[in-house]
Amino acid sequence: MEKLVIQGGKQLKGEVTISGAKNAVVAIIPAAILINGKCRIENLPCIEDVNVTLEILKVLGAKITYLGHDTIEIDASTVTCSEPPQDLASKMRASYYFIGALLSRFHNATVPLPGGCDFGFRPIDQHIKALESLGAACTIKNSMIHAVSQGRLKGGPIYLDVVTVGATINTILAATLAEGVTVIENAAKEPHIVDLANFLNSMGANIKGAGTDTIKIAGVPALSGGTYSVIPDQIEAGTFMVAAAATYGDVLIKNVIPKHLDSITAKLEEIGAGVEEFDDSIHIFPNKPLSCANIKTLPYPGFPTDMQPQVVALLSAAEGTSIVTEGVWDNRFQYVDELVKIGADITVDGNVAIIRGQKNLHGANLSATDLRGGVGMVVAGLMTKGTSTIDNLIHIDRGYEFLEKKLSALGADIKRVNL
Repeated sequence: MEKLVIQGGKQLKGEVTISGAKNAVVAIIPAAILINGKCRIENLPCIEDVNVTLEILKVLGAKITYLGHDTIEIDASTVTCSEPPQDLASKMRASYYFIGALLSRFHNATVPLPGGCDFGFRPIDQHIKALESLGAACTIKNSMIHAVSQGRLKGGPIYLDVVTVGATINTILAATLAEGVTVIENAAKEPHIVDLANFLNSMGANIKGAGTDTIKIAGVPALSGGTYSVIPDQIEAGTFMVAAAATYGDVLIKNVIPKHLDSITAKLEEIGAGVEEFDDSIHIFPNKPLSCANIKTLPYPGFPTDMQPQVVALLSAAEGTSIVTEGVWDNRFQYVDELVKIGADITVDGNVAIIRGQKNLHGANLSATDLRGGVGMVVAGLMTKGTSTIDNLIHIDRGYEFLEKKLSALGADIKRVNL
């Protein structure tokens, strides 16, 4: 067990390079099951969710070769098992992407119900609806999802009742090798969905419309190998943007796609940070005192739910009263009790948090409740005076590569120590 120790109150200054996108690569790795040959994946983030996803693939029989800290080669032609181990799958939400991939290739899949951060009830009914529309029979028994089809899945029209990233991705995976054409309506538009489609297309798939609310997939008999580089992580970039703004820092954030950050940029400018965009980098610098703002999280291109805890931490020290409404997940404000320990004045009523900015925030001993909530506590520790500690780092390590090293290089006083 380890914890982070942060001596807060230091401005972040310098340059930081963003790693590959967690939310993209945890879909791309299961997609390798569909490929008849070897695929090379570059710009792979060194994070726990990637380690778990690769371990699942190994247990299923894939051969994985490491070609550097951010490049791997996957040969999934040796996969023979269609049932990921429960102990690994239960560690992360994205393990359910193995359903679509295994069902598409083997016409059957038995996958444990997913784990990951606990944000309350998160149904998979839209996943099941889509798979059944493609010809699969799905049942849930003893915390296992069983899906089976008689031969190849059959393409057809699918309308998702709600905008859901997970169901959109699982449908893409299932439909890639299906017979005929699948049209997903009311599809999610997140950048990592586009990245998955681009990855599959580079291997021979025929997917059009990713990034819009209508995605058309013409099934192909097989995919061949190739090389693909994962997009930069939108949420890691946003986290460093917020951390720089919270410390009145001056930071150039490199290897980003500024378009993916539009909603974050707009809110940081409204709050008072200076923002300058370049082709593949973004510059955050002091501009004026930070002030309150109202924010509602929404599916892309709205403000990301995965940035909500970080910006709430920032607003805890901004002048005035802010209102943050969570429009995606239930129970995502569970980290707020930890921020109260630093002196934050936050009242939560259902899916709404009212944040009254405070000038005299102080260090405290905190415990990460989930991935983004944990990194929100890191932002809080960086901007407050005194010493903060954060334990339960398993959550943060799921999604951030070398977090304390990157922050230390920007001048933060942060270190990882044993409990």
